[in-house]
Amino acid sequence: MGLGIWYEQRILPHLIHYACGTGSIMKQRALLIPEAEGLVLEVGLGTGHNLPFYRPDRVKRIHAVDPALAMHALAEKQARQISIPVEMVPLAMERIDADSAQFDTVVCTFTLCSIADVEAALQEMRRVLRPEGHLLFCEHGLAPTESVQRWQRRLNPVWKPLAGGCHLDRDIPGLLKRAGFRIEDMHSGYVRGPRPMTWVYRGRAVPG
Repeated sequence: MGLGIWYEQRILPHLIHYACGTGSIMKQRALLIPEAEGLVLEVGLGTGHNLPFYRPDRVKRIHAVDPALAMHALAEKQARQISIPVEMVPLAMERIDADSAQFDTVVCTFTLCSIADVEAALQEMRRVLRPEGHLLFCEHGLAPTESVQRWQRRLNPVWKPLAGGCHLDRDIPGLLKRAGFRIEDMHSGYVRGPRPMTWVYRGRAVPG
């Protein structure tokens, strides 16, 4: 096993689990995930941080898409602790193996930063979402402050290989709009931590 593969399989999942489970990030999840309803697709399940926040009186079933198989063992522990059925499928996020207009809710949290073809992935999310459904998103991305943006771009080349391909400066609202979503509600601001990593967009979008 090469050093890079060892890092990605043994170290990176635990680093991501810790970084994405800090108090300020979990607060964002707690504000967003209870809005999910019906049949849910979560894109980028990761280690399962969102699972405790789904409401069993609103959600029938969760289908989880994440190509990072190394994350699944941690996610399965979380899944066993909730009453909602969770089906984890190891697929590439750019190619969702689901019928069109199948899901009532698509959930995407701290995932768009690391998808290689993010525009194709968002178009797939729109395809599988019912016309009356909602995309719930919470993502870090491009900060509004020019000095922070400069640091985001400087750090990207070093940060991406250490953080599983994570981009610090993706324009989340712009990406959603280009993929055919209309943002119904959005909150943004810095959460606790280094500013290049902590400008967060949280909201709800619908197929446009």
